[in-house]
Amino acid sequence: MSAALNVNAAPGSLAGKVALVTGASRGIGRAIALALGRRGAFVAAHFGSAREKAEQVAREIADAGGQAFVLGADLATTDGVRVLLDGLRAALRERGLPEAFDILVNNAGEGLRARIAEVQPDDYDRIMQVNLKTPFFLIQQSLALLRDGGRIVNISSMGTRAAYPRMSVYAPAKAGLEALTLVLAAELGSRGITVNAVLPGATATDLNRDASDPVASVAIAQTVALGRVGQPDDVADIVAFLASHEGRWVTGQKIDASGGQRL
Repeated sequence: MSAALNVNAAPGSLAGKVALVTGASRGIGRAIALALGRRGAFVAAHFGSAREKAEQVAREIADAGGQAFVLGADLATTDGVRVLLDGLRAALRERGLPEAFDILVNNAGEGLRARIAEVQPDDYDRIMQVNLKTPFFLIQQSLALLRDGGRIVNISSMGTRAAYPRMSVYAPAKAGLEALTLVLAAELGSRGITVNAVLPGATATDLNRDASDPVASVAIAQTVALGRVGQPDDVADIVAFLASHEGRWVTGQKIDASGGQRL
């Protein structure tokens, strides 16, 4: 049984693929879920608390002729991974599909703007949990479900290559995710699974108020080689490429998706 309505085998097609996107209710995650859905993937759109927004994403995919469903789990907790994967298995069973999937996008994250002197232990634990520990164990516990030839895309940040003192916890967490990407690319290559990290720069989302602000974004754009702040689709299209057959020979890479910010 095909996992998607779209059976077009054109370049970039994801027909027949099942994709799990964490943090898919808004921003870059929303754009990624829509991009994968437009290309024919059957999308599991995860949300933390914004169920209505995630359901809207699923409706948009369905309206375009694709298929999607939503999954809720709090990935800031140690039990979040189990809840998410139990939900995924159950949703696939309900639809008569195998308990397996092809594409994992670790997009869910949480930012903290704080210099090192301002960081409390609870802050540190939360940021590390959401941005590094949860993706680590989600991948670990997904490997039995992820088909050979699958794709793992980890959403990191260009803040790992440029110094932002107020990213004193966020940047190290994302740097750890990039190191994990490299390690897993080597480990999973024998199964034909590619593992890559995408590093967005300033992107206009509700989580990046400066990049969304008409005045502040002008100043940011002056630091970007391509002369503007990013849009969620700019990042989503890169992820869709990596998830496709066309991205099959790219693995273990950190792909900057900042438009050349702070080069």
